[in-house]
Amino acid sequence: MKVKLAKTAGFCMGVRRAMELVLAEANKTEGPIFTYGPLIHNRQVVELLESKGIEQVEDINIPQTGEIAIRAHGIPPQERQAITNKGLTILDATCPRVARVQAIIRYYTGKGYTAVIVGDEDHAEVTGLLGYSKGPAYVIQSVEDVSALPDMENIFVVAQTTQNERTFQNIIGALKRRFPHVMVFDTICEATNQRQQEVSGFKGQVQAVVVVGGYHSGNTRRLVEVAKESGLPTFHVETEKDIDEKKLSKIEVVGVTAGASTPSWMIKKVVSKLENIQSPNRLNPVHWIRKLFRFSVLSNAAVAIGAFCLSWAASLLAGREPDIIFSTLSSLYIYAMHVFNQFLDKGASIYNDPERAAFLKKHSCFLISTGISAIMIALILAYTTGWTAFFVLIGLSLLGVIYSIPFIPQRLRNRTRYSKIKDIPGSRSLSEALAWVAVISILPILAGNSDARPSILVSICVVFLVSYARALFLDIFQAQGDLVVGTETLPVIIGEKKTLLLLNIILCATGLILMASIVSGIIGMQGYIFILPLFTLFFSLLAYEKRWFYPGVISEALVESNLFLIGLLAFFWYLFPCHL
Repeated sequence: MKVKLAKTAGFCMGVRRAMELVLAEANKTEGPIFTYGPLIHNRQVVELLESKGIEQVEDINIPQTGEIAIRAHGIPPQERQAITNKGLTILDATCPRVARVQAIIRYYTGKGYTAVIVGDEDHAEVTGLLGYSKGPAYVIQSVEDVSALPDMENIFVVAQTTQNERTFQNIIGALKRRFPHVMVFDTICEATNQRQQEVSGFKGQVQAVVVVGGYHSGNTRRLVEVAKESGLPTFHVETEKDIDEKKLSKIEVVGVTAGASTPSWMIKKVVSKLENIQSPNRLNPVHWIRKLFRFSVLSNAAVAIGAFCLSWAASLLAGREPDIIFSTLSSLYIYAMHVFNQFLDKGASIYNDPERAAFLKKHSCFLISTGISAIMIALILAYTTGWTAFFVLIGLSLLGVIYSIPFIPQRLRNRTRYSKIKDIPGSRSLSEALAWVAVISILPILAGNSDARPSILVSICVVFLVSYARALFLDIFQAQGDLVVGTETLPVIIGEKKTLLLLNIILCATGLILMASIVSGIIGMQGYIFILPLFTLFFSLLAYEKRWFYPGVISEALVESNLFLIGLLAFFWYLFPCHL
């Protein structure tokens, strides 16, 4: 089945901020942390928080000490003051969009205006908004409710941030007819608007819509309403277990969206299950080609090919003849290290990439045996080049495995947050890039396969920057799961936007180094091999920022394809240097 995933599916800014605040605090503090009510309206996320010791409370008299997080929906100021009086530390996770509506109500009711809130009266956000009114405030849900309002002189209207846009506009029309001077504040969250518009835009592109999210989530229910209003068969599911395969098996193309409180790993599980539903009219060759493509990515065959390609191109950049032995050795080493570390560090993969986690479990024997075989063959190839390369590769292999193994004794681990190399903040992408440089660029030098020349330094620098950019890009895809398990990668530490900015800087720096080296004569015209892949990698970043694709198997393949392009160009340069 073909799945068209909405660009806006998943956590909105406010929910993501709330999750990041609470999880980051839980990962760095040993004291008790509570959430005042459910942090977000998603049962699975609430259960996840509870598994990390973050307890949900409904009454501020329960906790005696510790921190208490204000949920994304906000709370009335009276309850906030009661928490402060109790002496608890407040971690304010109120969505900034909700806080804006609270400020509007507080300001204008203080000026003598009467507030009308379009929303669900029993919703947590609306309860919080009502608390900010300094005078009478009314909650309405439909056009019919307008006639029940009392006569008022000064009136303004706001909306629950997750309100249905069409419903809100219809109510505004009715309010203006009865209260011509009503002040209107369209406080529906932009993300909510975009989601609803995107769902409406599914009409004509898909045959059905699957909405992923909590059954009690207001914004998710709104998406279901919008999808049904567009006339499309609509299925609301909380998890992949709720998918009705029998009904959907007749669908060729399905649209998928998700509420603002739905985590990415739940969306990935639903998408994966839908893609594996084979429609009766689907040609078997297409089905098997797609399976082969996924297998190559999930099994790490794609990253191994990428390493071979980068190694081949790096040889040309350094001004030496490409060596099939060292390129193959690099490919086998990178494959083995990826396999071993995925098995040694499976915690975050459950959230980052559920499909890969399931793949690892299903094919564990195959992957472990091929990983061991790969490192053994790599050692044999290294031995054929000399003892130096052999022992260096042994050292690199040990370092690669040690990365995910605790090096602090058990009795001392409670005194430090860092018991493994991977626990060091920002170490994952840096360690991976250094490993790629070591096996691709440094190992041939130590084996005596290169003469000392400035072009080698340029090659080392370019390989490091390209492999670091690749690792950082993949870290962005995994940030949500890393945050859950407490892995402090760079995107978790500095945020997605700053990481994307850093990636753009790295790509620009790589391009400048190449151009300066070509102009100065340090390297030859073969330096242009890397220029086009830098542009395609930059385009991949732009595509991710614009949400043209969603993190998963396809996005990982897109990143690796930039290395394939480097290898392809290097191969043509090697065969036809005069034609490029």
